[in-house]
Amino acid sequence: MNLQNLNPSYITGPNGEPESVILPIQEFEELLEDLDDLAKLAERREEPTVSHDEVLKELREDGLL
Repeated sequence: MNLQNLNPSYITGPNGEPESVILPIQEFEELLEDLDDLAKLAERREEPTVSHDEVLKELREDGLL
Protein backbone atom coordinates (compact mmCIF):
# COMPACT_ATOMS: atom_id res chain seq x y z
CA MET A 1 0.00 0.00 0.00
CA ASN A 2 1.24 3.42 -0.90
CA LEU A 3 0.70 6.12 1.71
CA GLN A 4 -0.31 8.53 -1.04
CA ASN A 5 -3.25 6.23 -1.84
CA LEU A 6 -4.75 6.45 1.65
CA ASN A 7 -7.99 8.32 2.11
CA PRO A 8 -7.77 9.61 5.68
CA SER A 9 -10.15 11.91 7.48
CA TYR A 10 -8.70 13.90 10.34
CA ILE A 11 -10.14 14.80 13.70
CA THR A 12 -8.71 18.06 14.95
CA GLY A 13 -8.39 19.29 18.49
CA PRO A 14 -9.37 22.67 19.88
CA ASN A 15 -6.17 24.24 18.52
CA GLY A 16 -6.94 23.03 14.97
CA GLU A 17 -4.08 20.50 14.91
CA PRO A 18 -4.86 16.95 13.75
CA GLU A 19 -5.20 14.56 16.71
CA SER A 20 -6.68 11.43 15.15
CA VAL A 21 -7.13 9.79 11.77
CA ILE A 22 -10.09 7.89 10.40
CA LEU A 23 -9.37 5.40 7.59
CA PRO A 24 -11.68 3.17 5.56
CA ILE A 25 -11.61 -0.27 7.20
CA GLN A 26 -10.03 -1.95 4.16
CA GLU A 27 -7.14 0.52 4.19
CA PHE A 28 -6.72 0.01 7.94
CA GLU A 29 -6.65 -3.79 7.52
CA GLU A 30 -4.10 -3.49 4.69
CA LEU A 31 -1.88 -1.33 6.91
CA LEU A 32 -2.12 -3.91 9.69
CA GLU A 33 -1.17 -6.67 7.24
CA ASP A 34 1.81 -4.63 6.02
CA LEU A 35 2.88 -4.00 9.61
CA ASP A 36 2.63 -7.72 10.38
CA ASP A 37 4.72 -8.55 7.29
CA LEU A 38 7.40 -6.04 8.34
CA ALA A 39 7.50 -7.49 11.87
CA LYS A 40 8.00 -10.99 10.46
CA LEU A 41 10.79 -9.74 8.20
CA ALA A 42 12.51 -8.07 11.14
CA GLU A 43 12.26 -11.26 13.22
CA ARG A 44 13.81 -13.36 10.45
CA ARG A 45 16.50 -10.96 9.20
CA GLU A 46 19.31 -13.01 10.75
CA GLU A 47 18.19 -16.30 9.22
CA PRO A 48 20.35 -17.73 6.46
CA THR A 49 19.04 -17.30 2.95
CA VAL A 50 18.26 -20.04 0.45
CA SER A 51 18.71 -19.54 -3.27
CA HIS A 52 15.74 -19.69 -5.61
CA ASP A 53 17.27 -22.70 -7.35
CA GLU A 54 17.60 -24.54 -4.03
CA VAL A 55 13.95 -23.83 -3.19
CA LEU A 56 12.86 -25.16 -6.58
CA LYS A 57 15.02 -28.25 -6.13
CA GLU A 58 13.50 -28.97 -2.70
CA LEU A 59 9.96 -28.43 -3.97
CA ARG A 60 10.58 -30.87 -6.84
CA GLU A 61 12.10 -33.43 -4.46
CA ASP A 62 9.03 -33.12 -2.23
CA GLY A 63 6.69 -33.54 -5.22
CA LEU A 64 5.22 -30.09 -4.80
CA LEU A 65 6.36 -28.91 -8.24
